[in-house]
Amino acid sequence: MNDLNAVNEAAAKPLRTLPDAQTVTEVRHWTERLFSFRVTRPQSLRFRSGEFVMIGLMGDNGKPLLRAYSIASPSWDEELEFYSIKVPDGPLTSKLQHIRPGDEIILRPKPVGTLVLDALLPGKRLWLLATGTGIAPFASLMRDPETYEKYEQVVMMHTCREMAELEYGRQLVESLRDDPLIGEFVGDKLKYYPTTTREESAFMGRITDNLASGKVFADLGLPPMDRAHDRAMVCGSLAFNHDVKAVLEGFGLREGANSDPQEYVVEKAFVGDGI
Repeated sequence: MNDLNAVNEAAAKPLRTLPDAQTVTEVRHWTERLFSFRVTRPQSLRFRSGEFVMIGLMGDNGKPLLRAYSIASPSWDEELEFYSIKVPDGPLTSKLQHIRPGDEIILRPKPVGTLVLDALLPGKRLWLLATGTGIAPFASLMRDPETYEKYEQVVMMHTCREMAELEYGRQLVESLRDDPLIGEFVGDKLKYYPTTTREESAFMGRITDNLASGKVFADLGLPPMDRAHDRAMVCGSLAFNHDVKAVLEGFGLREGANSDPQEYVVEKAFVGDGI
């Protein structure tokens, strides 16, 4: 069973026991459509950076409403961070966007996911490719020392419609080099390539276009992708994932999984519009 089927099955089954409630410690609204929040971490929870868990709230019918959310904080963090869109009529986010510190959310502490370092073969350069809130698992991986121990270079490509939607990722990336815990691991290894598709900015265009045209390689002074050295992780909408897979395979990369490490992996349980 793949991760997406597992998520759908878990969401459909009624819960025999209510998952542990966790307390909200911080909420930040980045735009009218995007917010992040931090919650307490169950003492028993162990996860690999890049994995996701089921979180949610009680629905109007008195039953838990759960969805898959990537953990944006690294595996060593004492709290859990999440990054979410706001959907006015979404069953979950229409309520979740109003949480405040001190409120409680439901968390099922069974982490799973494909965007983990173990699902990739050893390589030289790691590409993190995300649109919108798909940056969440990479926010975890960019703050994990193991990422920089395994790769000589890490490239974070993040694309949104407008510049304000890039702010969460921009502030995170800019804080890493001076971070007292992982700054020495990051050093000059991390390259950040944010682009917009609607609002004018320093870098424009979709990730697929910038990869296929070679623009990102020219802008960052990097060689084109090749199977011998490059590894990639992809997180976005189903359409985005499909398009990026085609580009990566055009460079000769093969899709892998936890049970079959290869040159790139895709998260199929991304939380998108409508939640």
